[in-house]
This record gives sequence, C-alpha cells and structure tokens, in this order.
Amino acid sequence: MIEVVFGDSACGGLKMAQHYGEGEYSGGAFGVFVSHHDGSEPTEEEIQAARREFEEKERLEWANATPMGGNPADVYGFSYGLSIGDISEGIPGEKRGQVLEWLYSIYPNMDEDPAFTDELMQRGKDVFGKACKRISEGEDVRVWYSNQPDELCGLYWFMAQLNRLELRDGQVILVSLSDWEIKEDDNIVVQSGWGGVKPGDWHKHLDLQTVAPSAFLSMCAAQWERLRQENAPLRAVLNGRLVSVPETLYDEFIVREIEAEGNEFHEATVIGKVLGKYELGVSDAWIAHRIEKMISAGSLIPVTNAAPDSPIYHRRLKKIVVSLNRFNPQ
Repeated sequence: MIEVVFGDSACGGLKMAQHYGEGEYSGGAFGVFVSHHDGSEPTEEEIQAARREFEEKERLEWANATPMGGNPADVYGFSYGLSIGDISEGIPGEKRGQVLEWLYSIYPNMDEDPAFTDELMQRGKDVFGKACKRISEGEDVRVWYSNQPDELCGLYWFMAQLNRLELRDGQVILVSLSDWEIKEDDNIVVQSGWGGVKPGDWHKHLDLQTVAPSAFLSMCAAQWERLRQENAPLRAVLNGRLVSVPETLYDEFIVREIEAEGNEFHEATVIGKVLGKYELGVSDAWIAHRIEKMISAGSLIPVTNAAPDSPIYHRRLKKIVVSLNRFNPQ
C-alpha cells in the first residue's frame, strides 16, 4: 500500500510514525525556540532548560508510542499549497511554481535561489508519476487529509487525477483527521492538519479509515473542476465546504491582533498570535504577505529590518493608520 499526504510536515511526520517507538530512545538533534512577549532575547539558561524539558517529553512519548509500521519509501507527499493562487493547470506546473516562488519569497535567500521552486515542482512531478504508476498497477492507496485548506484542496485535486484511472473497488482508502481529539488527561486538542499530528499519534487514526467509493472520486473531480474554473486567489473551508474566496478573507483577524498591539510591535508576534489563536489553516507566509499589502497601502511602516538569515517578518512595524476599515487593503 502507498500512502499519500499533502505537505512536507505531514510527509515527514508519517514517515517517522511508521517506526516511532521502536527500540531504545536515542534522542537526536533538534532545535528549541524560546521567545519573550516583549521581543527580548532569551538567556542561555532559559534555552537549556527548555531543551531539557523538550527532550524529556520526547523520551516519554517515544516510550509510550505504538509504531504504525510500513516503509518510508511508500509515503508520497505533495506540497503544492493549492489553497493559494492560480490552479488553472490540470497538473501543477509553471503557474504553480510561480505561486510558490512568490509565497516563499518572505524567507531568507529565496531570491538568490530561483532554481528552488523549479526543483520543487520537478520533484512533485516525479512523485506524482511514481504514485500513479503504482496505483495503475493495482496497489492500494491510502490518502490522509483534513479540513485544513491545503490538505482538502490536495484531496480534491488528487481524487480528480485518480478518477481518470481504471481502479478496482476498494483500492482507494481515506483517513480524515477529526477537528479535535480528547487526550488521556481529558484535555481537548484542536487538530488543524496532519502536519501537526505527533509521530506517536498517527496509528490511533487508523480506525477512522474508510474505503472511497467511485462516486466520491467523481464528486471530488467535479468540485475541483468548479474551483479551477473560478480560479480565485484563495480557497477556504466555510461551513465544511471548500469554496473560492477573496484574498482579504483573513485580514480582519490580522488587523484585530495588530490593533491589540502598541504603536510599534513585532510583526512575528502578530503572525504567531493569528496562527495560534484562530487556527485558520493558513501559513505564516500568507499572513506575512497580507501584512506586506498593509505596508504598501500605507497603514504600516517597518522601523527595523530582519536579519539576513531570518524571514522578512522578523522586524518591528509602526502603525500609521489604526482604524480597522482603513487597515484592510483592497
């Protein structure tokens, strides 16, 4: 059986989940991010304490994990970010590469490596070809998706491609991520996509898998064709339905957090609050580009610059306009 996910984080998470918890915990190289609300730098003692806490938590999770089993070579990940930008192409190609190049431009050195998106798209093309070949030869395929916009777009797109193949009954299996989960300590965890599922938790969702009937593939193909024809700048999940929406859809949430800050504020803090508080299923890159629009509209101005090795939003901004209505760029 081959496994299909949508996004680099989900792809890495599923590969880890296959053998997570096997043998003795050996630790590993990992980074720990420590920040202060006032933007001050954490001390070395704080960083080391956070690292020790994180490693102990990882050790316990490893000890209590149940390996899901499988082969990492059977995992196929598609990272096209299809909720954003032009989707008029049947198979993501040059236009999709241009969207990703624009989206990733907020990250350091991306303008110095124009071949990055070309390599990304070529890798996606190769992965797609290999997956379709194995499916055409009769292998089962299990598709992991959620209501996160990129993952649901990925599902519709991939089902549209499979709908063109001659498949046998029961060949396509679906695993849909529930919106929330009750943990052992009775805490409720909101789940916004497979990229955020811990490696030790993937196996728990196997009980949710279902066989996709041919009618489901046809429905997804029809819905994806509708979205392609509309070709909006953004797609979002509203009332459980994937729809075309204007690019300003999430601006009110961004502005709400900006207005809660002082006259000068850290842009990264606002982005972190939008991501953590509202669980919109969008990336830091999309929020950063919307803030760039606000800067272009004259509502904000940068007062510091990001370090060369940091995303563009690692800087301070100053408010020029504080009215909610005037903040929103058209």
